[in-house]
Amino acid sequence: MSNNFVYLTREKLAELEAQLKEMKTTERQDAARKIAEARAHGDLSENSEYDAAKEAMQMLELRIAQLEQTLTRARVMDPSEVRTDKVYIFSKVKLLDMLSNKNIEYQLVSTEEADIHKGKISTDSPIGKSLLGKKVGEIVSVKVPAGVKQYKVLEISR
Repeated sequence: MSNNFVYLTREKLAELEAQLKEMKTTERQDAARKIAEARAHGDLSENSEYDAAKEAMQMLELRIAQLEQTLTRARVMDPSEVRTDKVYIFSKVKLLDMLSNKNIEYQLVSTEEADIHKGKISTDSPIGKSLLGKKVGEIVSVKVPAGVKQYKVLEISR
């Protein structure tokens, strides 16, 4: 198991804790009820409904264990305290795509907070990894499935 910290905003931590509570109460009860209903249908050796309910319960328990592991490694950070001298987790970065000559903006976040539709990319993603520690003016080469992309760091903010 990895001992790496998971950096989260206070809001994301609260969201994950609420999600865990929901899984441990409501979702667990629902899964147990489905197993009991399927068991009531008779012969378990040929009961696909029972097998499906048991598998759903196992998947739920796996998700609960993963979420608990994430929460034990969680460290709350306030994005407003991030320095702007170089790119850190929670930095907002304005980039110039050297090929298309278009500006792109991303905020670097943990995997748990990543949401490309909101411009939030993981520090574990190829672009995120390559940006960490970079300063304004530096050019970053990123290996992507289509080849190598180059970005110039234009601005770093909170």
